[in-house]
Amino acid sequence: MPSIRLLSPRLANQIAAGEVVERPASVVKELVENALDAGADRIDVEVEQGGVKLIRVRDDGSGIAESDLPMALSRHATSKIASLDDLESVSSLGFRGEALASISSVSRLALTSRTEDQEAASRVEVEGRDMDARISPAAHPVGTTVEVRDLFFNTPARRKFLRTEKTEFNHVEECVRRQALGRFDAGFTLRHNQRVVQNLRPAESVLDRERRIGALCGQKFIDNAVVIDAEATGLRLWGWVALPTFSRSQADLQYFFVNGRVIRDRLVAHAVRQAYRDVLYNNRHPAFVLYLEVDPATVDVNVHPTKHEVRFRDGRLVHDFIFRTLHKALADVRPDDHFRGAAAQSFSREAAGQGESQTDSQAAQARPWNGQPGIPSTGNHIPGTGFGGQAAPQQEWKASDQMAFYKSLGGGGVSSPQASVSHGSTESVAGSRADYPGIADDQAEPPLGYAIAQLHGIYVLAQSSAGMIVVDMHAAHERITYERMKRALAEQDLKSQPLLVPLSLAVSQKEAALAETHGDELQQLGLQIERIGPETLAIRQVPALLRGADTEQLVRDVLSDLIEHGQSDRIEAVTHELLGTMACHGSVRANRQLTIPEMNSLLRDMEATERSGQCNHGRPTWTLVTLAELDKLFLRGR
Repeated sequence: MPSIRLLSPRLANQIAAGEVVERPASVVKELVENALDAGADRIDVEVEQGGVKLIRVRDDGSGIAESDLPMALSRHATSKIASLDDLESVSSLGFRGEALASISSVSRLALTSRTEDQEAASRVEVEGRDMDARISPAAHPVGTTVEVRDLFFNTPARRKFLRTEKTEFNHVEECVRRQALGRFDAGFTLRHNQRVVQNLRPAESVLDRERRIGALCGQKFIDNAVVIDAEATGLRLWGWVALPTFSRSQADLQYFFVNGRVIRDRLVAHAVRQAYRDVLYNNRHPAFVLYLEVDPATVDVNVHPTKHEVRFRDGRLVHDFIFRTLHKALADVRPDDHFRGAAAQSFSREAAGQGESQTDSQAAQARPWNGQPGIPSTGNHIPGTGFGGQAAPQQEWKASDQMAFYKSLGGGGVSSPQASVSHGSTESVAGSRADYPGIADDQAEPPLGYAIAQLHGIYVLAQSSAGMIVVDMHAAHERITYERMKRALAEQDLKSQPLLVPLSLAVSQKEAALAETHGDELQQLGLQIERIGPETLAIRQVPALLRGADTEQLVRDVLSDLIEHGQSDRIEAVTHELLGTMACHGSVRANRQLTIPEMNSLLRDMEATERSGQCNHGRPTWTLVTLAELDKLFLRGR
């Protein structure tokens, strides 16, 4: 066996570079973080050939003293921490002291810097071949400029794994985007091959921040986002989460920052996914830009060289806080929030309209609509829904009413012929205000407007000052019923049912010990599990609602969640899935004729119901066609 020997500084730096410097974007990330730590208000990033030929990062930060320049390029040299106490409560983006040394070992690096108390700047140059620092005087304002040329020129094996120029620049652009989203107080400029790609000013006000997010994430995101800001137990979560209707086919618009540092964390991803669980369509992903502020001493950022991963001291507390904050924010979303996004998207199109189109649209929005509000019904009433009465919001629902509720809906019913327009003219139901006495002309219009017709027994057509609203009556009623069933179940608690013959389950020792120590928590979930051997569990009780489910797989999933996240929502998820199925079968079906008052009552219930923008399966329940879009369809004003 060969004798043990120390690695040369050059080889050690190149090994470290393998962890820190993966591609040009990795260099940009490290240099921009150093600039932000130096207190820069303005950061200019310039790259050529995707960053392979040149990366230049200039900032107006505090700079580096001439005497510190050679040491700045050494491994484990940093001004950000000095003791173990500093490491345990890191508040800066960088702290490991490896970035500049690693970058200089695989490139030709030149660093020019000047501090405020220096009369002239200094420049240090180093190449990966010999790594001897050469210092010379230079002209430079207060701040630092780092030039990295010919990345991986001395490690061709690494260079051949780089992708095309366009791909590498896309990674650089994404890196700058993350840093710009994480630090609104700094301005950023990005140039590629002498062409300006991004030019962002510091964003201090809320409006400026939203403009920056719109520029970086797309205006549609900010138009469809809900602003959140919550604090509890030393944690603060704020930012923007997109409405469920603005979902993505891939997780490419998800930014999460902890104390200004962008991270990718499974605990956070699980909390967000859980909050969006029953409002997203199959295989869709939510979009968000969120900021978590915690005490630096409660989070460990020294987990990975790239610092993309963190470890929370109390992960369960953080998980619960993120989930409950997002869950409440999504539950509080009402049609008004959807209208804000739709109105913002159509504003530019409407403002661009001229002549007759613009005049007619503005006039239509200015005048009150003489439609029918929800009034006491003289037609058929749909039990348990509030249909047929005025805005019967959130009526109580009890599990004991379930069978009668479903039977009443299964009968189909027949509405008054004069009120149903499934395949007829809207003139029979449009009516006039005189047909509905007691309604004031200046009565505030509800967000979803007033029903005017039913289309093919499937859709409810409503009119408001914003335009035409189309509602999928089955999907809307499904969400209303589902939310009432969840609330009723929460009020009645989850009941357990003993098994006639206890189910024996073979597990690992870790899972068996976990089930034993978390017995009380499992009991709250409706599970009574007893450890009867080193690797054997006995399941004696299961939730009554889930007695027909795969008990063995359910328990294994719960234990898996407890191991990974410290808690499990598996029982709740399966229970809600069952309630969703029951709500689906118990909701109004296609070709069920509704009266105008019943349709209006459905609209009012939607306005009062949580998450009413989507059904239990994530499908949208309604959509808006604005007046501007209608004018465009018919070429009005051209």
